[in-house]
Amino acid sequence: MPWRVIAHGDQVWHVDAAAERPPNTQAWQLVLSFRAASGQPRGRALWTLYPLEAASKSSLFIQAERIPDAALSELLAARLA
Repeated sequence: MPWRVIAHGDQVWHVDAAAERPPNTQAWQLVLSFRAASGQPRGRALWTLYPLEAASKSSLFIQAERIPDAALSELLAARLA
């Protein structure tokens, strides 16, 4: 089940969130995966960093819950352009 479902244009997109911590850093970064809901069952995902960091994964995901759908849609539009 996706973390979020958003609409962009005339398509529905499933959004999943992950946390990654680059080497030699203390902060976790939010990484988002966008996948079109229609089409092939496991279509290609678009991965992108979201400008959000936190000292712990749980803190990162708590902050991520506050991201508005409009911001996710804008990020997807920029990634598709």
